[in-house]
Amino acid sequence: MGGLPMGDEKDRQKADARFDHVFHAGEVCVVLGGNRAGKTDLCRYIAGLPSKFVGSTHLDGDALSPGDRRSVAMVFQAFVNYPNLSVFENIAAPLKHRKMNTSDIAAKVQRYAEMLGIADFLARNPGELSGGQQQRVAIARALAKEPRVLVLDEPLVNLDFKLRERLSRELIELLKETESIVVYASSDPRDAYLMGDEVLLMDEGNKLQSGKPMAVYREPNSYRSLAITSDPQANFWREGADTLAVRPEHIGLVGGLDDVVIEFQVFGVERSGAKTLVFGLPSDRKCSQEHWAIWLPGSLAQFPHQDWTEGAHKRVYIDPSNVHRFEAT
Repeated sequence: MGGLPMGDEKDRQKADARFDHVFHAGEVCVVLGGNRAGKTDLCRYIAGLPSKFVGSTHLDGDALSPGDRRSVAMVFQAFVNYPNLSVFENIAAPLKHRKMNTSDIAAKVQRYAEMLGIADFLARNPGELSGGQQQRVAIARALAKEPRVLVLDEPLVNLDFKLRERLSRELIELLKETESIVVYASSDPRDAYLMGDEVLLMDEGNKLQSGKPMAVYREPNSYRSLAITSDPQANFWREGADTLAVRPEHIGLVGGLDDVVIEFQVFGVERSGAKTLVFGLPSDRKCSQEHWAIWLPGSLAQFPHQDWTEGAHKRVYIDPSNVHRFEAT
């Protein structure tokens, strides 16, 4: 399946590249990018809905035109259900459309409802459920359709953290069983590493890079690719006209003779149990970035002899093998 970014001629000259990509059956491709990256437009384009993309799309070798009926199910970030139908009837709708027999419909509805933790609500209407439960109904209905292409546009973004983590893992197994082409849009790099067989990076409607998630993580082809796959941010500094960058997890408190040394002033700390995130202001003028982020293993209690209060001055080290250099173009 492939497409071409749509816009006026000036926009297309700026993009200066075709948006070509092949999505594979039986694999989950995580489309990763920030706000306004074009993820939703790409999802809508694949589903045959109005979008800013134009071009050609092929499924199993057959060209598809906008508006063509196609075996595609899409789950939106904002859940969409039939309000006057029960949860059971919502999930069963695509099965009834295929004229399956009653017992098979009941078995499939029960299976998807159990997998998504909504089996106890089958007799209720969507309006009686929480937002997270309603989104799970929408996912179950999309899975029940058993489409050739399943498109999920940030389907878990509105769920609470614990539920999102659990459903992410359960969805992996469900999606693997479908043998569908699965396009999963997200702004969270963790989704790519947890769920993706492949990751497709997008920015301003353009394809930046694609490949196996860890291969893209290790070898970003641009600073923007590195930034999209970093959590919470990439840290950078200048060396001549080039940009050098390092991820927060690749900065340590102990270094070797060849390590890059950065001096910075602590201005904030976020504790999250197993890890601690430290924000600081680099003192080197080459580090034109407003602030740096550093992941430290464990809690700050492991560093009893070090001052991590706001205003403290720290020295950190970076192994050169973890530094990414992006030449000026």
